Amino acid sequence: MFVEDEFVIRRLRASRVSISLLVAFVAFAASIVMTFGLVTTVYAEESQQKVEQLAGLVRPNDVNSGSLLFPAKEPGFFIEAPRLKTDVQMDVSGPIARVRVTQRFQNPSKGWVEGTYVFPLPENSAVDVLKMQIGERFIEGQIKPRQEAREIYEQAKAEGKKAALLEQQRSNIFTNQVANIGPGETIVVQIEYQQAVHQSGGEFSLRFPMVVAPRYNPAPIVQTVEFNNGAGFAVPTDPVENREKIEAPVLDPRENAKINPVALTVNLKAGFPLGDVKSSFHDVDIKQDGDQSRTISITGESVPADKDFELTWKAAPGKTPSAGLFREVINGKTYLLAFVTPPATPDTSSPTAKREVVFVLDNSRSMSGPSIAQAKESLALAISKLNPDDRFNVIRFDDTMTDYFNGLVAASPDNREKAIAYVRGLTADGGTEMLPALQDALRNQGPVANGALRQVVFLTDGAIGNEQQLFGEISQNRGEARVFTVGIGSAPNSYFMTKAAEMGRGTFTQIGSAEQVATRMGELFAKLQNPAMTDITATFEGIKAKDITPNPMPDLYTGEPVVLTAELAEEKPTGKLQIIGKTGIQPWRVDVDIANAADGQGISKLWARRKIDDLEARGYEREDRASLDRDILTVALAHHLVSRVTSLVAVDVTPSRPAGEPVGSAKLPLNLPDGWDFEKVFGEEAPAPTSPPDHAMATPRQEFAQLAASRMAAAPTAKAAGLIAQKSASVKLPQTATRADEQIVRGIVMLFAALIAASGFAIWRRRVRGVFAGDRQ
Repeated sequence: MFVEDEFVIRRLRASRVSISLLVAFVAFAASIVMTFGLVTTVYAEESQQKVEQLAGLVRPNDVNSGSLLFPAKEPGFFIEAPRLKTDVQMDVSGPIARVRVTQRFQNPSKGWVEGTYVFPLPENSAVDVLKMQIGERFIEGQIKPRQEAREIYEQAKAEGKKAALLEQQRSNIFTNQVANIGPGETIVVQIEYQQAVHQSGGEFSLRFPMVVAPRYNPAPIVQTVEFNNGAGFAVPTDPVENREKIEAPVLDPRENAKINPVALTVNLKAGFPLGDVKSSFHDVDIKQDGDQSRTISITGESVPADKDFELTWKAAPGKTPSAGLFREVINGKTYLLAFVTPPATPDTSSPTAKREVVFVLDNSRSMSGPSIAQAKESLALAISKLNPDDRFNVIRFDDTMTDYFNGLVAASPDNREKAIAYVRGLTADGGTEMLPALQDALRNQGPVANGALRQVVFLTDGAIGNEQQLFGEISQNRGEARVFTVGIGSAPNSYFMTKAAEMGRGTFTQIGSAEQVATRMGELFAKLQNPAMTDITATFEGIKAKDITPNPMPDLYTGEPVVLTAELAEEKPTGKLQIIGKTGIQPWRVDVDIANAADGQGISKLWARRKIDDLEARGYEREDRASLDRDILTVALAHHLVSRVTSLVAVDVTPSRPAGEPVGSAKLPLNLPDGWDFEKVFGEEAPAPTSPPDHAMATPRQEFAQLAASRMAAAPTAKAAGLIAQKSASVKLPQTATRADEQIVRGIVMLFAALIAASGFAIWRRRVRGVFAGDRQ
């Protein structure tokens, strides 16, 4: 009986061991199944996220040969650039132009995109309208403080709503961002601005810039070092404001057809009988609509946006107006626009002043091609016109600088011939380090001789991004010198050229082709050789003027009119506008009856734009930048104008992009300005990155990022993009970070399996020991 009981006990113990092992095995198998399911779920979610990330992205073989591609964050994938077509309508009524720019953004890709277009407008344009067309609806843009407008736009973009944001980066550079353009969809955006017609020497002119030329942007510098608790902290100052905002990818014309077509029409109502009407750089069709009106259209359907459009017109013989007065009444206030051309009567009461002329020539790589030829011919002509009693020097600069003479020298025939030969031997290369050359011209040419007139003549395309640095140098160190700027090429930086001349008490001359060299330089010589009209002031008799712009009034040269705007507190003012000045010691005065002012439109916008310009120009005198920004904000908001501190934003109320659908972003590519040499500008190597490189050695990942960034500047086609894809595939990127979610899952699984195995082994061992212990008994 005892033996049988012992046998039964052994069998039970063995059975329990088997059951324990079976349970352990089942638990272990279940853990493996659970782990597999968990990992599969994680990878499925990641795969879905990957598919969503790649939505709207393409490979080079997925698109047509004419498509423009930009590297995406995913190696080997690209974003197909949105396409753009622009229509321009310019309505000129007397001295004022109202311009409507219609931009059509087309998304050729299969994904949702955001397009950013960097484009120029005239530096004196008063931009006040932004409209976004969706179907038959037009959504009006609202003027907001810049940061608030940006936040509204970003929120709308995140919510899938169509939105447009118009920002000013410079007085002549704007960006238009359009969010949530659907696959195959076209979004129409309209921009409107007011502009005053330019007058000089009896000629009226209007310019419409079409392309932002690539800018040379100096690297950030260290201006100050602050010490705190024994530790020194270098404070870097970037001389280029919003550098990333003014840069855009540029097409290589050797591999790409020109893009961004522009159709342009001018409805000209001069207000006086017209004589010659000409387009300086484009073929146009001109239709006469009476003796005072013309309709001018660019020949053909459109032209590529690669050079400025310039229209000039003159009055019929004997019909050139010498004065004009216009008014607009807004909210109980009267805004005046007046221009008066002083008589061309030279002052013969004093001898002609001797001149000290410092010529500064830009021979950087952006001046290659026709630009350097125009600049050298212009400078050679200027040197040849010097009088023997004059003194002069020649400074040339790229990313280095050279004074040809060691200071000012007499303009003897021998010195002039040497200088001309030197100038004609120069070639275009290197970067555009303009500040050292300007400092040299203003600071290092010695004191001005008694009775002499110091003049600095700057010949450049102005393709730089650090305008504020240069304005500050002119404002602080001009001394007795006058600065004259000569803009060279098909797309000069007119904002820099105009403002530098204004601050330097000189004038701006534009030369856009070889045919204009003799004529335009001749006009400049007439201004250099004749004394300026100085001490110009404008006052009102019988009425109090709230504000007159520009303030102070600039000096005038031969053929230039006094042009001013004013804000008057009354709706129906009476009285006189009095303008006085002097040429040498000879006084000049004119009285204009306000009651004779003709009705005009948009004058309040012109006044506000000039008021903002005056505030910006005097910003160097104000230490409190916040108060300056507040003053500009007040004027801009009151007159609904885009400025440095205000933007226009338009948002649709209904979301159009489905939830969960990603949106890609790309800057629209630009044409290289006409006549520029792509290889000279960008070179064999890619353009340098916009931020200073780290001193540490670049990793393969960093090298690839730099490669992709460099190709962005060249706006690659599908063929070029394929080369980038091959390069990216050949670069083995190191694993610089672990995938946390994957490692956590693996750790949990391994820990769980280890616990089950350990528990099973412990149970099995204890049961086996129990069996053997029973046997021994």
